[in-house]
Amino acid sequence: MAYTPDKPKLAESSDDLRARIPGWGADLDPKDRPAVPQERFDPGFAGAHWEFPERQPERWPRERSIEHAFLTPVFGTSCPPRGLSGRIRRLAYERYSEGRAAHWLLLLAGDRVDVLESRLRSLATGHPDRLIAETGIRGELTGHGRASRADPHRADRAHHPLDPVVVAAPWLLGAGVAYLVARRFTRARRH
Repeated sequence: MAYTPDKPKLAESSDDLRARIPGWGADLDPKDRPAVPQERFDPGFAGAHWEFPERQPERWPRERSIEHAFLTPVFGTSCPPRGLSGRIRRLAYERYSEGRAAHWLLLLAGDRVDVLESRLRSLATGHPDRLIAETGIRGELTGHGRASRADPHRADRAHHPLDPVVVAAPWLLGAGVAYLVARRFTRARRH
């Protein structure tokens, strides 16, 4: 038993296991193994047909951990880093080890900035995000949303008062910052 001064139980012998578990050790004898005719034991053969795999072309500078001497031969290319979020991610990889909290906090900050950049891009294209539909507010007003929230058996009832804060606070904060910037700009133009 763990965390006691008692001596741990010794492992059972092969004979005891074979007697207790039907079929235990059936593949110990190489003659009984189904793949034996195809198996060839060559200690010098590692299984690979190359010394180092062919490297994937790097179309733009990729993030690489400072623990590694070079980029892995194959890497993802679906989301190239761009904008301020890409700079934040590059900073995390260039300056901090993956074992440091600063590395991961910068990556989280880069993700949050990426969300903001995508929202601003959607505004700039004339097709802004549909916040009412995407946050599920319409579903709360229709489809028995209030009744389901009042259900005493829900596990997430404790955070219901925080939901409007979490959803609305970033937008209110952004509107406040935009107002302050606009006010400072108009005051600077007057003087």
